[in-house]
Amino acid sequence: MATARYIDIHLLHTVPYANLNRDDLGSPKTVRFGGVERTRVSSQCWKRAVRLALEESSGDAAKRTRRVPLEVADRLRARGWADELATFAGQQIAASITSKGLGLEKNGGTSVLLYLPARAFDELTTLCVDHQEALAAAHASGGKKKAEKTETLPRDRVAEIIAGRNSVINLFGRMLADVPTSHVDGAVQVAHAFTVHGTSPEVDFFTAVDDLNKEAEETGSGHMNSGEFSAGTFYRYASINLADLAKNLDGDADLAAQLAADFISAFITTMPEAKKNSTAPFTVPDLAYVAARADRPVSLASAFEAPVNAYMEGGYGSRAQQTLNDYVGRIHKLLGTDGLIRHAHATTGDKLDGLGEQVESFPQLVRLAIGQAEPQ
Repeated sequence: MATARYIDIHLLHTVPYANLNRDDLGSPKTVRFGGVERTRVSSQCWKRAVRLALEESSGDAAKRTRRVPLEVADRLRARGWADELATFAGQQIAASITSKGLGLEKNGGTSVLLYLPARAFDELTTLCVDHQEALAAAHASGGKKKAEKTETLPRDRVAEIIAGRNSVINLFGRMLADVPTSHVDGAVQVAHAFTVHGTSPEVDFFTAVDDLNKEAEETGSGHMNSGEFSAGTFYRYASINLADLAKNLDGDADLAAQLAADFISAFITTMPEAKKNSTAPFTVPDLAYVAARADRPVSLASAFEAPVNAYMEGGYGSRAQQTLNDYVGRIHKLLGTDGLIRHAHATTGDKLDGLGEQVESFPQLVRLAIGQAEPQ
């Protein structure tokens, strides 16, 4: 039997009245597909929810920020450093990352976003403490105007800390052109989620009462506004390249399998948190389908290019499941099944014959996927 390189995760997820991902005007994001407008949730939105869930479960966070010099300076002040020396030391981090250094914004942050493990802030702070005398001498002789050009920290060590990794960086990758050694090819690809049917966002007009209003003639609300929301059944898709993930983990196949399992679980269960207090849209997918493949990842988004019709019995959710089931059968005829190692599904509905064996739970589905798909 061939060894699986990819695990595809397909979800059908019904979400009630919500606004999971807003555009610049506060409206639900959309995409026009199959001639109709659908509600969309961007891949970066759902990836962030997954990333935060993984970081919480592992206790090993990563931060994307321009504030590395500022955060290091704050830590040094907390250790009793003088304000100007702490600021200078933070600037030295940016100056020492590359031979040319990274530019600084007016607020003291770097000109580009850095993505690094949260523990790196403490490591950079310790590095500054170890070189406190050199930093103090450079600051005294160079002055504020030369702070960005004065190099007092070991560049190789700063770059090594900046290039550090944790599980989410190994999964999602990282790109920083100024520090080539920090580049990590992402092992996970996530598609934009979209509703399998057309949607029309609804406007919700709302008011708020002024609890301390005692004027009899003032009977109106203390605040009035409106927001836009939508509802629907989303198709969600992600793919894990197990070989790339193992490579990012220096060939540790067991760790790659565990990290892949953690990602699949988080991808199935997490929700973006926009407007959560006013909508509580905490549903779970109606269907999860995983396929371990040796040849290439296969998205099933085209199954819903023709929008699902909900006027038949069962609503969008059950019709979408049958549509996906039928489409998988057609794809297997076209593409063949030589590259398909194993596939299975878990659903709130009846067994779907085209989606492999049916299991009872999402955890069981995750274990089956990983057990049959070891990195090559």
